[in-house]
Amino acid sequence: MGVVKIVRNIRRGRIQKLLCLTTAVSAPALAFEVYLEHTKASFGDKWMWTPVVLTPPLALAAVAGFYSERAANRWLPVFGALYAVDGVVGIVTHIQGIRKRPGGFGEASYNLVMGPPLLAPGALTMIGGLGVVAAIARREK
Repeated sequence: MGVVKIVRNIRRGRIQKLLCLTTAVSAPALAFEVYLEHTKASFGDKWMWTPVVLTPPLALAAVAGFYSERAANRWLPVFGALYAVDGVVGIVTHIQGIRKRPGGFGEASYNLVMGPPLLAPGALTMIGGLGVVAAIARREK
């Protein structure tokens, strides 16, 4: 019965609570991995802290959005958008990080593996985007 109701809600575009829950679970897991990876780089750039700092407010807004439509519509798009923009900034800084390594993109086979992961910040953009989409989606009945 529960699966049928979930599928029915998804087909009708009523997925706000599901997206809130997905955001609330995904953001802390990603932040933990980001923290571990940025620790390896000794947090050498101040931007490395932003995903870690932005995660608690996003996760709290997502949890609040799960329980309250008002919170989902008010706070989740704000912190989701910040998280998504931070992901875009991360992609740019990772490109710069690879470019600054000896050989830059000329040694792509080495620097793309050993340097900052080029597309990893895209995960922040996707999770932030989930939060923004949750605010737009209709609430489950």
